[in-house]
Amino acid sequence: MAASPLVRFAPSPTGFLHIGNARPALLNALFARREGGRFLLRLDDTDRERSTEEFAAAVAEDLGWLGIAPDLFFRQSERTALYDAAAKRLKAAGRLYPCYETPEELERRRKRQLGRGLPPIYDRAALALTEADRAALEAEGRRPHWRFKLDHRMVAWNDLVRGESHVDCASLSDPVLVRADGSYLYTLPSVVDDAEVGVTHVIRGEDHVTNTGVQVQLFEALGAAVPAFGHHNLLTTADGEGLSKRLGHLSLRSLREAGYEPEAVRSLAVLTGSAEAVRPIASLDELASLVDLAHLSRAPARFDPAELDGMNARLVHEMPLDAVRERLAALGVPADQAEAFWPAVRANLSRVAEAADWWRVVTGPVTPVIAEPDFIAGAARLLPEAPFDAGTWKVWTDAVKAETGAKGRALFMPLRLALTGLDHGPDLSALLPLIGRERAGRRLAGETA
Repeated sequence: MAASPLVRFAPSPTGFLHIGNARPALLNALFARREGGRFLLRLDDTDRERSTEEFAAAVAEDLGWLGIAPDLFFRQSERTALYDAAAKRLKAAGRLYPCYETPEELERRRKRQLGRGLPPIYDRAALALTEADRAALEAEGRRPHWRFKLDHRMVAWNDLVRGESHVDCASLSDPVLVRADGSYLYTLPSVVDDAEVGVTHVIRGEDHVTNTGVQVQLFEALGAAVPAFGHHNLLTTADGEGLSKRLGHLSLRSLREAGYEPEAVRSLAVLTGSAEAVRPIASLDELASLVDLAHLSRAPARFDPAELDGMNARLVHEMPLDAVRERLAALGVPADQAEAFWPAVRANLSRVAEAADWWRVVTGPVTPVIAEPDFIAGAARLLPEAPFDAGTWKVWTDAVKAETGAKGRALFMPLRLALTGLDHGPDLSALLPLIGRERAGRRLAGETA
């Protein structure tokens, strides 16, 4: 392994990152963290029509929320001169050749091949064109797209995830690297950038396995060192469907806005489909220590929102006050009451923002539910005087139990309904001192307070 690995995450800024994008981003960042390497964020923004500044800014924001801080950053749109130089070299070497077929002509040819039982790969007809043929086509107004001429051979590599792997390039079409308008598709800029900055490990989804055969040949054609490749299993929906940027409800932005903790999201994105038990890991260093590419499952990793809910709740239940103090203040919880309020309610939360609901229960207005008027009237008479503390609830309920004989649910539920208007919630021994004597008395009297 190189002394200082360099990995990269290279999204196209054509939509918001989703939970499936988080997986390769985190696997790369955590690999770099564990191996003492560097993490490059590269925006593959050569698609001029679909790439936007809004999405570019969102990529950095979402990665920051996950705790990923790139060591290097650049945009492909600023590096066109490098791609032009590489294309020129490939043309001079006879590896990049012009083709003039229209999409419709290529589709008709593909259908004929399928109809004859042949693989639908490009037949290299453009290689037979003479200079005069090309001149005539250009005189018609056609502009060439450019294909990379593959060597028809087996490309093999030792995959970091899948082990010994290979692609038979004789079964592939020569890929288009340059569009008719002169813009570049994904493959050439990606290889040129990886070679130019010295990317040592390309860790990405298994949907890129076939691309690796092409890219290895392209690295070699440009005289560049070939990085190590690792192709991990993909994150899918709970139903096994592929994720895409169209699924806005699974975007990192929507998950953040819904109140999920980044620690829960990144733990699920990384540990799902691995040899490790899926559980919330708060520390990035600890999560990095658990990432073993060689032990990732080959089966799709299913993202289950219910599992995320459970992991998020576990994190919230264990959060110390210092981790949420500022967020509680933003929800309206005064600093002098947060120390008592947070441990009282956190076990009842699945997301920190839900603390606002319980603060409203404390401060009101709450419409009490008086299910048993005589019982509540008697309990009101026995309500201890202020100030309330952690022992007040037991003193009071012991007194009510002694007078009425009620116990268990028959004792506690009518009091909870009257004090909170709800049939569930935090331990009232912790909540009652926050509600206070004056407000508790009014609610026991049936007043909205």
